[in-house]
Amino acid sequence: MSPPSTDRGAVVRRMLEGIIGVPFTEGNSVSILRNGDEIFPRMLGSIEKAEHTIDFLTFIYWSGDVGTRFAEALSERARAGVRVRLLLDSWGAHPIDHQLVESMEASGVDLAWFRPLGRFEPHKMDHRTHRKVVIVDETIGFTGGVGIADEWQGDARNESEWRDTHFEVRGPCVDGLRAAFLDNWLECEDVIYEPEIDRFPQQPQEGGSVIQSVRGASEAGMSDISTAFNAILQLAEERVRITTAYFVPDEEMTARMCATADRGVSVEVLLPGPNADKRFVQLAGEAEFAELLDHGIQIAYFQPSMLHAKVMTVDGTLAMVGSANVNARSTERDEEINLIMLDEDVVAALDEHFDDDLRRSEPVTRDSWEDRSLTQRVMEGITRPVQHHV
Repeated sequence: MSPPSTDRGAVVRRMLEGIIGVPFTEGNSVSILRNGDEIFPRMLGSIEKAEHTIDFLTFIYWSGDVGTRFAEALSERARAGVRVRLLLDSWGAHPIDHQLVESMEASGVDLAWFRPLGRFEPHKMDHRTHRKVVIVDETIGFTGGVGIADEWQGDARNESEWRDTHFEVRGPCVDGLRAAFLDNWLECEDVIYEPEIDRFPQQPQEGGSVIQSVRGASEAGMSDISTAFNAILQLAEERVRITTAYFVPDEEMTARMCATADRGVSVEVLLPGPNADKRFVQLAGEAEFAELLDHGIQIAYFQPSMLHAKVMTVDGTLAMVGSANVNARSTERDEEINLIMLDEDVVAALDEHFDDDLRRSEPVTRDSWEDRSLTQRVMEGITRPVQHHV
């Protein structure tokens, strides 16, 4: 992996540091993991080799073979004396088999629920943690889009195998993922630091990736995730490529994307197509298609399976990856974690993945969109008032 080779990368770095207020870290290594066939074996392999600690935060943990395999691996490590902390969002993970919960807790896994549904806290109920973070032995981190469920098994070959991208990182950026875990853990548990266990090691600098960690929090106004999206669009000079599972841009994001395209920047958006898991959310995003297409933004629908990845690349220099989608839930309502990577090799690989996905996608043209049915137009109108809630 290599950092950007031009002064342009240095300019982008300093601008984002100044805008977000979070410094980039150097010396990180990145492994790109595509689909369950690559993601789950790597994550489980690291968990099974853990010697000291495992911190695990996820929005989705559903019943099934994948959930059972992770529960067994976490339980085995806990019985072996490894401190295992598992934090589940009480909404996203509520379909979990509660026998797995009981077996993990009996094995010594310290399991907590983020914002339990049974509590009457209306100001929190619609604000979830959508973060996906695993940290093993304080030095190996995983983040991206994948959930712990059978839907993510396979290699996106058909509608039963979801398409997603996840990342294994090592180096100083792991501290940013750990902070995202602890930020949510502290809301659920009183103990954030155990002197006899937590070492907070000096992270080795094993690679050439320059990475900034950006946390999004449920709060009024723009989150850092939203600020990062907008800033990166303004910084783009040649090409922006966005892959997202749930695309519901608000008026400001739509205007920013259109302004970017109006400057002559190529803007491409890749979305789930006929296998989208949430048609209502898809309709809410489609309400903005006419304006986006009018400004020359290219939109395509991924055909083989549900597309769940969250990846944005810019100018062959920068990638923003993580848990956040391009929708109000991610930018305003939910807890998220993204990594902004300045690494031309990483960006090139992600652009190759985009090209490969594009070959299995159908473009949305201005003419075809004008010919959409009256029913489609009515449904778009119905969803428009609730765009800030999906």
